Amino acid sequence: MARLPYPEDLSILAPGGDKVLGNLAPLNVFKMLAHAPHMLKPFVSMGTAFLIKGKMDPVTRECVVLRVGYLSGASYETTQHEAIGLAVGMTPALIEAVKEGPDASGLTEEQRIALSFTDHLVANPGPSDAQVEAARAHFGLAGLEELVLLIGYYMMVCRFLETFGVDIEDGGPKGTAIVDRKQP
Repeated sequence: MARLPYPEDLSILAPGGDKVLGNLAPLNVFKMLAHAPHMLKPFVSMGTAFLIKGKMDPVTRECVVLRVGYLSGASYETTQHEAIGLAVGMTPALIEAVKEGPDASGLTEEQRIALSFTDHLVANPGPSDAQVEAARAHFGLAGLEELVLLIGYYMMVCRFLETFGVDIEDGGPKGTAIVDRKQP
């Protein structure tokens, strides 16, 4: 149950309202953010940058997002992104491997590197030189930057969700349509 009530005035999320926000999936995270409408658009824009414009392999991206969610104990996040992960090609076995962590069987080398870096960065604000170099060697500098920002963004999302106790939507996840809206 949500720690605070969802705002009564959700006009910012209504069709015909703001061009970006009026087209959002009906997610409780967006409803809760409507308490601070000036923060909603930047929040959505950064998430959209990862989900639609990101260069990382979508399955690897979802492995990272899920790992952050599992490490954070954020059930809303993991519920939404398990569905998104399945929509982009993850298998239930891969989701279980992500829960176990970077040493689990069934991970590709890329997924193992990404999850190892994720575990390290979630636990330590300053990753070791060895962690940075391993991720940079695989992903390149731009990919490493995207990985760091992805982890940091979803750490923020998880902390928001857990602070406010955002409820999973009735009927389960509703945010999977984002994977069908790829833009150039």
